[in-house]
Amino acid sequence: MNPNEYNPKRPKPQPATLNSSENNRRQNTQHWRLCGEEMAETYEPLDFEFEDPIPSSPVAKKKKKLIGLDDLLEDYQKEQKKLNEKKSKRTKIRKVSEAEDEFDDATEARLSECVDKCEKEMNQVGGDDEMPFWGIQVFGDQKNFPQQEYPDVKSSVLLQSFLNHEINSLVELNIEKGENFLEGLLVDGWLLNLVYICGSVERSIAGWIFNLMLYSSNETLVTAACEFWCSVLITKDKADLPNIKIDWLPRYLDLKRALENYGFLPSSPPTSSSDVDMVHNGSSTAGPPPNIRSWIKCVGVCCQTRNTLSIFSIPEAEELLFIIASFFLDRQLLGLSVILHECMLSALNFFRYEEWHDCCNKVAKSLASRLPRDINCLRVVESIVGVDTRSKQLRSAASFQFLVAFLDEKVSDAEEILRLLISINVKDKNCDLFKMYICLNLAENWLFLDPGVKENRSIQRSWGIFLQNCACGITITDSRSYASNVRCKASYLLQGTTK
Repeated sequence: MNPNEYNPKRPKPQPATLNSSENNRRQNTQHWRLCGEEMAETYEPLDFEFEDPIPSSPVAKKKKKLIGLDDLLEDYQKEQKKLNEKKSKRTKIRKVSEAEDEFDDATEARLSECVDKCEKEMNQVGGDDEMPFWGIQVFGDQKNFPQQEYPDVKSSVLLQSFLNHEINSLVELNIEKGENFLEGLLVDGWLLNLVYICGSVERSIAGWIFNLMLYSSNETLVTAACEFWCSVLITKDKADLPNIKIDWLPRYLDLKRALENYGFLPSSPPTSSSDVDMVHNGSSTAGPPPNIRSWIKCVGVCCQTRNTLSIFSIPEAEELLFIIASFFLDRQLLGLSVILHECMLSALNFFRYEEWHDCCNKVAKSLASRLPRDINCLRVVESIVGVDTRSKQLRSAASFQFLVAFLDEKVSDAEEILRLLISINVKDKNCDLFKMYICLNLAENWLFLDPGVKENRSIQRSWGIFLQNCACGITITDSRSYASNVRCKASYLLQGTTK
């Protein structure tokens, strides 16, 4: 038997006993071997790393092409051909556009001609003409204002009492500067307070302040003087205010003289309304001065003081009422319409009850005889806008007198006036329809504002016939001037008459 063969009965050899250091060394060696095997397994190569690399074909190098003169010439000819084709297209487009523009211009010209023709025909059929502008030249060139001196002002009791007062030792007022001192008191309102305290207005002081109001070029002084006189006169008229003694009062002649210096034209023939401008050639002396505002206010206050002060007579008040009414015809005074209406109302209330009827007719006749018989008469009538009884009566009377003047007949009866209006043939081509339009408006104001005529059935029946003649006698196709104005106005008034 081979000794090296395995024999189960043979005892197993026992390992030799090793010391502890050797044993530790072997354990460490075995440990690191195992760690190395694990790391080797972890960092094994990936599958794609064993794939064959992708074969890459070598980049073919571009060969440089040589450009000859023939190639350059061919390219130039191609570009030139393209440019010629573009120019040809642009020329064709321009010609087409010009042809279209010429066609559009011709079409527009024919359309414009057609529109003008239709407009002319419509104007001929409609007959709507613009009303002429109202307005006359009431004020012409101003005159040189009088330079009045008032030496009595320096010797007035009011100024002397102030000079002799002990307070003058502080002010040291000189008598030569007394007028300037009084002007300062007037502007500040102290002069009016001194008059209230003294209870009187000296003659020299009153005339001096009145002259400043009418002729001074200092607007501040003019306004202060006007307020002074209005306050003094109103205080005199009211019983509950302190009584003030006034040594001098303005007169109608003083106011009329001032109006003449302002350039008022009462007797000159009035300028046609179509020739009136808002500004007269830019002249500094044309038209009324700013003092006209104070003049109007003063006249209104003077008319309110008849119960206590006798300033105007009845004929003078009638003339003032005519002047105020004529002011409404000057376009330069449009900004003063409010104070003009207030002044007119004061002038209307100046007359007593028993005086008013005759005075109203006189003023109406004066307006109809001295003012132009055109569109301006409607302006005057419409300027009397008060809702009180006297305003309505004056408006009706003025309309009647203007209507009589328009008809140029010696008639004074209402039925005769309407008979003349009815006899007018509005279908006649020679009929003045503008004149008929003014008569229609005047008759309206006359009949509607006169209660006595308004209640007369015979007059109302004749009025209805006249309106029917104007509304039905003028057709819608009437091409005469103002035909449409008369027809529409009469149709409107006829509806109210029917109701």
